[in-house]
Amino acid sequence: MSKLTSKLLALSILVVGFMSAQEVEPTKPEQTEFYKPVPPKVTPGEDGAPPSDAIVLFDGTSLDKWISSRDSTAAKWILNKDGSMTVNNRTGDIQTKQNFGSVQLHIEWKSPAEVQQEGQHRANSGVFLNGMYEVQVLDNNDNDTYVNGQVGSIYKQHVPLAMASVPTGEWNTYDIIYHAPEFEKGQKVKSGTLTVIHNGVLIQDHVEIKGTTPYIGWPKNPPHGKGPLKLQDHGDNSRVSYRNIWVRELD
Repeated sequence: MSKLTSKLLALSILVVGFMSAQEVEPTKPEQTEFYKPVPPKVTPGEDGAPPSDAIVLFDGTSLDKWISSRDSTAAKWILNKDGSMTVNNRTGDIQTKQNFGSVQLHIEWKSPAEVQQEGQHRANSGVFLNGMYEVQVLDNNDNDTYVNGQVGSIYKQHVPLAMASVPTGEWNTYDIIYHAPEFEKGQKVKSGTLTVIHNGVLIQDHVEIKGTTPYIGWPKNPPHGKGPLKLQDHGDNSRVSYRNIWVRELD
């Protein structure tokens, strides 16, 4: 939580407490009006551009802000002429050099237009918040799979409220609000949460992150601080592409 957010929350609590403590209801509007702290100004982006306070992680010009998750060497994914990048099969996951806590994330992705496989092997990738909590990327158009592993799921934890994908080969958008879990003395004291909007449709509504999102086994809750944003190479010629990736830090 940012300092400004903390101040605004404290002010809201103060207002509610003030209202509860009053035996006589205020009779003048100025008695319930506050003028500080003033929220910062953010200029919205135009035509899909990031807002003024965003950290741009990929704008199509280079992979300089990304490294291999295997060995921290330069990211080996394919940089395309159209301003996107594509998973370079079996070169491994990539992750940001910079670590983040709670964020607002915007990311666009598409499956290849040419369909080659089915089930979990059709355009499978994933967006990992803090490097460990996966929002599934998958081509589910006429391609059923287990619903807690379909497109837009919090993998093996939360089924999406809707399947909002565009046609195969077109660009999808994820707008994600991630609030990181909190730990004290090595124990989780507050779960993280995820909200996901897929192509303008709410598909995960402030759901609780139960822990890591493994393929096999139960979620785990290792204590951690900030971590990278990670994108998955599923290792089966997924050919998923990404573009226009940016975050706004919330803490």
